[in-house]
Parts: sequence; structure tokens; C-alpha cells
Amino acid sequence: MTAKYNWAFLISISVVSAMGGYLFGFDFAVITGGLPFLRETFGLNAVLEGFTTGSLAIGCIAGCIVAGNIADRYGRKPGLLFAASIFCLSSLAMALAPNITSFIVARFFAGIGVGMASMLSPMYIAEISPPEVRGRLVTINQLTIVLGQVVTHFENFQLRDTGPDAWRWMFGLGMIPSLLFLTGLFFVPESPRWLLKAGREDDSRKVLGRIGNTRFVNNTIDAIRKTLPQEIKADFRLLFHKSIWPIVLIGIGLAVFQQFCGINVVFNYTTNIFRSIGASSTEQLLQAVYISLVNLVFTLIAMSLVDKWGRKPLMLIGAGGLAVLYIFIGTVLRTGSGTALSVFILSAIGIYAMSLAPLTWVLIAEIFPNRVRGTAISVAVIFLWLAYFILVFTFPIIEEYFGNAVAFWGYAVICVLGFLFIFIKLPETKGKSLETIEREFAGH
Repeated sequence: MTAKYNWAFLISISVVSAMGGYLFGFDFAVITGGLPFLRETFGLNAVLEGFTTGSLAIGCIAGCIVAGNIADRYGRKPGLLFAASIFCLSSLAMALAPNITSFIVARFFAGIGVGMASMLSPMYIAEISPPEVRGRLVTINQLTIVLGQVVTHFENFQLRDTGPDAWRWMFGLGMIPSLLFLTGLFFVPESPRWLLKAGREDDSRKVLGRIGNTRFVNNTIDAIRKTLPQEIKADFRLLFHKSIWPIVLIGIGLAVFQQFCGINVVFNYTTNIFRSIGASSTEQLLQAVYISLVNLVFTLIAMSLVDKWGRKPLMLIGAGGLAVLYIFIGTVLRTGSGTALSVFILSAIGIYAMSLAPLTWVLIAEIFPNRVRGTAISVAVIFLWLAYFILVFTFPIIEEYFGNAVAFWGYAVICVLGFLFIFIKLPETKGKSLETIEREFAGH
């Protein structure tokens, strides 16, 4: 008897858990439209502008620390519920902020929700997914991130001429998807891998039985047992074990590279980049809409390729392609050609969306051993958000003192180094169960 799956149930719980990605995309994109208004309302300079944008990342780091502890001690679902609640309250707080300090504090708390969801959503999907479709299901999280960006950029564009308080509506609209996410989570079961780890085998079998047939349930339970001895509990010190630490370093390297590759300055500072070549405020926000649409299209392409081409080839295409495109973008920024700049930036977004954007989350969700997955993912994602903060905090300063062309040429160098790291260190994980990946990494 071959394994058969309840696709309707599997896809529905994946989509609900991936709503955390939608809110991730919202908070990522809303700052693009809101920043010109915030700059005008609160008189932001380059340093304060960078810190306002990057304050989300500081909250994300805190969120990852909280999520890692909750995920390993209490389960994946409680962490997702907590993240959804924080999303809702922080959206309201940002919309009502009376000054820049209040806004930054609210954005920091929004970051806690983003950080928790950025870790827990792909982890949860990876743990409920059959190996042969895990890549595609985990990339649902990336798809919802992109959908969050697309919808938010359209909202920003529609609200651009509604007055100086338009930014309040931009940020306040985040309450709607937050409430939908929170409601949907009440119908999502706990991760069967976490349930088995917690000694709740009957509950684990019930959840797996809703996903697949008896063969799938028995195979999955047997595979988890082999890699998850009951006497071993998650401990931060386990990350430094000789069989685990090299994997942790690979995860951290992938996470940091996804940010230092530089593409998020395009997502967060679209208005700054196109303003530098003389584009109007309407043209700046319209470019953000184009970017989000290209991001969506190529994310869909990534979903069709991730379990066919594999992780490593797509990651190499992303790193190499961005390195070349950044050289052209830097050159165009020096000459001031708006059409050429748009073409090269949209090409960079497309390359990133089908490679580094979704595949980094897939790999981080699947390369770590079961017994430390929550803690290890937490560490990797903390480094990801630390890198994001450094990236978005430094860009306005680099732009002011050296010009944005120099920034993109620097990102090109980082992409070359990232290409070499992926080529040398990253193994292929396509089509393998989480337990098989663990055994191969451990050298068993």
C-alpha cells in the first residue's frame, strides 16, 4: 500500500499557518508607502529614517527568541496564536502613534510578531508535509509574504493622495488580516512531530491520520522515533555538538546571505531609489506596485521548480544573477536612466523571488535535526533579522555619503561570496524526508 494524502486538509492548514507570512509581507511593504509621510510628519534624518525602518528587525530578533522557547516547550500552535495577537495590536498602535518614539515602539512590537511568524510558519508547514511536496508547501509561506506585499503596495498607492495622515490608514489596515489569521489558527492542529516529541503519540497519530493514510502515519512515526529519542530534550548547548554545529553554521550563513544580498533595500527604499533619479512620488509608489507584482509571478515560478530543479541549483542562480544585475543597477544609478533602472531592478526582484527568497526559508526549515529544530531555526532567523537591521539601517547613510550606486556594487561583491558559499557548503535536500536529511548531515 502506497502513502495517500488528504490534500484538501493538508493545503488548508498550510495556507492558514502561512498567513503569518502575509503579515510579514504587510509589515515589510507598508513602510515603503508610509516612509515619505513619516519623513514629512516627523522630520526624519538619514539615521532616524534607517532606525525607524530597522526597528522592525530588532523586534524580530526578540520574537525569534520568544518563539524558539515556545515552539520547543509548548508547541508550534501557541506561538502562532501569540504572533497573530501581537500583529493585530501593533497595527492599531502604529496607526494611532502620536510621535515617532511611539511609532518606533509599536513597530518594534510588530517585529516581535513578524519574527515569531517568520520562524514558526515555515517550521510548522515543514513538519506536517510529506517529503515529496515539502518544498512546494513551505513556499506557500513565501507566496503569502509576497501576496501581503502586493496587496499592501496597492493599498499604499490608493491612499497616497488622501492627506498627510494617509500613513495611519496604511498601518492600521494590518488589523484585518491579523484577525483572519488569529481566527483560522483555532482550526489548525498541533505539529505531529512536536506531539510525538512531547510523548503524545496518540494525538500525533490522530493528526497524521487526518493528513494521510495508515501507511503514511506508520512510516512517519517510525522515522521520527529514529531521530528523536525521548530522553533527549531540546537544549541550546546541543547546537554546539560536533554533529550539529556545522549544520547550524550553514543555516546562519544562508540566513545572513539572504539579507546581505541587498535586495531588501529595494523593497524597503523603493521611493528613495527612484527619487534619486528624479521620479515623482506617484511614480515611486507605482514602481513599488510593479516590484510586488513581479515578486508574485516569480514566486509562483519558484513553487513549480523547487521540488523539480532542487534547492542548490536555484540558490546558485539567485546569487550569480543578482551579482551581475547589481553591477548594471549601480551603473544605471550613476547615469540616471529611469527606464533602464526599472528593468534591471525588476529583473533582480524576479531572480531573487525564484531563488533566495523562498529557498532560504525552505532550507532553514528542513536542514536541522528534529530534537533541536525549534532552537536552531530560532538562532538562524535571529541572525537573519540582525543582518536585515544592519542592511536597512546602513543604506540611507551609505546613500547620503557615498551614493546608492556604491551600495549596489558592494552588494554585488557579497553575492559573489554567497555564490561560493552555496557551491561549496550547501548539500541538496530535494525529495528527502526530514529524518533522512538529519542522518545524512550527521554522517550516519
